[in-house]
Amino acid sequence: MSRRRRAEKRPLVADPKYNSPLVTRLVNTVMISGNKSVAQRLVYGAFDRIIEKNPASNPLEILQRAVDNAKPRLEVKARRVGGATYQVPLEVTADRQASLAVRWLVNFADSRKGVPMQDALASEIMDAYQGQGNAIRKRDEVHKMAQANKAFAHFRW
Repeated sequence: MSRRRRAEKRPLVADPKYNSPLVTRLVNTVMISGNKSVAQRLVYGAFDRIIEKNPASNPLEILQRAVDNAKPRLEVKARRVGGATYQVPLEVTADRQASLAVRWLVNFADSRKGVPMQDALASEIMDAYQGQGNAIRKRDEVHKMAQANKAFAHFRW
C-alpha cells in the first residue's frame, strides 16, 4: 500500500447490454486474465438462464436483490494490541459490502464442480435472491463472528 497518497476510486463504466454498473462489477469479478469478452458471455448467459427459469422477471432486479441479500453489515478485522491479536468487529462500507457480496457469489459459483459456469452463476444468484445458498451462509457466518467478538469493539479506531 502506498504511503504517499490514497488511490482515487475510478467510477465503474456501465456495461453495454444492461447499462448497469453492478453488472460491470460482476463481469470484472468473473473475468480471469483480462478475458472480458469471455466473462461477459458467462454473465449474459447466466442472465439468459435466469430468464428461462423466471420468464416474467427482470434479471437485473434479481441480481440487485441477490447482492443486497448477500451484503454483510459487519465484519471482523484483526488488530494487534499489546502483543495480543483481537478480532474487532467493524461496520462495512457500502462499496466493500457490494464487492464482498459479488465476490462471494462468483467464488461459490466457481466452486460448484461439474456444472457449467453459466448455470452455476445463475443458480447462485437465484439462491441468494431467495435468501439461501452459500453466499447467504457466508454472510451469516461473518455476522456471527462479529457478534461473538463484540466485546472487543472498544479496540476500534
